[in-house]
Amino acid sequence: MELGRRAGIETAETRLTPLGKAGKCLLVKRFDINATGGRNHLVSMQTLLRADDYYNTGYRDLAEVIRHISSQPAHDLYRLYRQMIFNVLIGNTDDHPRNHAAFWDGQTLTLTPAYDICPQGRTGNEASQAMLITEDNRMSRISSCLDAAPHFLLSRLEATTIVENQLNCIIDHWHAACEEAALTPADSAFLWGRQFLNPYAFEDLDGDTAHLKNIADHART
Repeated sequence: MELGRRAGIETAETRLTPLGKAGKCLLVKRFDINATGGRNHLVSMQTLLRADDYYNTGYRDLAEVIRHISSQPAHDLYRLYRQMIFNVLIGNTDDHPRNHAAFWDGQTLTLTPAYDICPQGRTGNEASQAMLITEDNRMSRISSCLDAAPHFLLSRLEATTIVENQLNCIIDHWHAACEEAALTPADSAFLWGRQFLNPYAFEDLDGDTAHLKNIADHART
């Protein structure tokens, strides 16, 4: 969550609090409560999509909903695309529609801050996202995300720039975020290059996107 914030993702506010011998507690500030103590009405994307089987839904479906009923569609599409990229880069494959939500006023929606951003355990390279990235592709690859850019009203160059910026932010802020999260050096080393910037995410990049793979390869070494 902290690394996402540093990479430009609007995330729920978090704080790590020591509990003495019991360890530490992660506090996440509730964004469904407003300044006066009242409730901000929320709806999950699973509800908006009427998705009983959310593994047959995708980011394209979310983008379609945003285009039609968001109060700020271009901004929310941009935010959702950045979050999708970040999920792939850090190995968060638990990105199903219940982990996306919107503030709802009965007529229009606005995306909530991102929450439940959690890299999943991974032993090998190949992985897939909980939601489809393009029509029939859920593979956890940056190339999949670049192919999906038009659904978010982004050009390939704009999408490539977003990936490059997030890559550099993750690399630049990795150690600071690990220190803030009180990770041990062993935990940090275990995550880096496995959940975070796994080689599989960059395997098929070439031509105008080959530099993204080069950045990740260099960072891992």
